[in-house]
Amino acid sequence: MTIDLGRYGIWQRTSDVDPASAAEIESLGFGALWVGGSPGGELEQVESVLDATERLVVATGIVNMWRDDADVVARSFHRIEESHPGRFLLGVGVGHPEATSEYRKPYDTIVRYLDELDRADVPRERVVLAALGPKVLELSGERTLGAHPYLTTPRHTRFAREALGDGPLLAPEQTVVVGLGPEESSVLARDFVARYLRLVNYRNSLLREGWSEDDLADDGSDRLVSEIVLTGSAVDVAAGIRSHLDAGADHVNIQVLGSDPRPALEALAGALL
Repeated sequence: MTIDLGRYGIWQRTSDVDPASAAEIESLGFGALWVGGSPGGELEQVESVLDATERLVVATGIVNMWRDDADVVARSFHRIEESHPGRFLLGVGVGHPEATSEYRKPYDTIVRYLDELDRADVPRERVVLAALGPKVLELSGERTLGAHPYLTTPRHTRFAREALGDGPLLAPEQTVVVGLGPEESSVLARDFVARYLRLVNYRNSLLREGWSEDDLADDGSDRLVSEIVLTGSAVDVAAGIRSHLDAGADHVNIQVLGSDPRPALEALAGALL
């Protein structure tokens, strides 16, 4: 691998990412910040975060292929690479049919987009692909550094590692609630999972993992919610995060739910790093 993400990174929505929070994430010892929620292809936000930090790797999780042309994204990559060599990982993907009216033939779109990045001299080892199912997982290992699955459990991580084989990067996202009371944690976790159970890509992925339609009904079974969103003390949550590494992940990016993630980030840094 040509870029060092470390074992653990932090996944934040684009709306929550700013230079100050990135500098804090770096100071806590996390290896990477994943800018999620379809950041724009000009990637000014990525550049501002890199400007404010010294070592932190910044990754996109993910630039949406339907929204931003590959040539625009490639120009942004080269601009950022010139000013911050070796610290940016370009995550790309096709998102969800519910969010994009143009959503047609997603696999063909991915292949075409990766071809365009190749022609624009974006190194394959600096690109990662959003991937859940076996076909796209295999493609991510063949055409990019590897896969960035979202809304995952260690069960999916084992499946993804088998599909990828040895070598390609596997960097799953794991959502957590740390240090809050059981009732508040449960509400946050269930509300989070319910949003994604309305999206067919995630429903299909969970069914492939072995979850039942009953597990996906009524905003998710308690067991499903508890595996998708880890809750409890930092020590307990850290053990769940490490389960991804035991299942074959190289790097886990952690999404913290709650109005103020700072105490959770500090506690997780103490438990993981």
